[in-house]
Amino acid sequence: MDLPEADTRRVGAPAEELVRELERPTARTGDGFDTFDLTVDLVVAPDLTSWQWKDEDEYAHVRRLGIVTDTGHQAVDSARDQAFAMIEEHSGPFADAAAWSAWRWNPAWPAPHLPRPTTAPQRVAPTDG
Repeated sequence: MDLPEADTRRVGAPAEELVRELERPTARTGDGFDTFDLTVDLVVAPDLTSWQWKDEDEYAHVRRLGIVTDTGHQAVDSARDQAFAMIEEHSGPFADAAAWSAWRWNPAWPAPHLPRPTTAPQRVAPTDG
């Protein structure tokens, strides 16, 4: 289970929390990238003294629907254990928690622009099949 980098939820404001989104590993495809958010997030205080799970009700729902299988759930449990260990050790993305707390978006930074496609996308007509 990949754990993406911690991020802040309010741009330009002091970090009130660090958020770890549990996701399946990003996969490169012919069309770009496939991602899959597992709906449950770990919300950690910037000083790493407290944490809570967010959206556990949504996670339970996707479990009931079978979207997250038993094998996937075992991977989520393993990722939770890894995250707790990193919080306790102040390692991984939590090693520089103080730096994340002080981080601010610089309003002078230009907005990023995606390159234009070099060819027009091919459209495929639906089939009755």
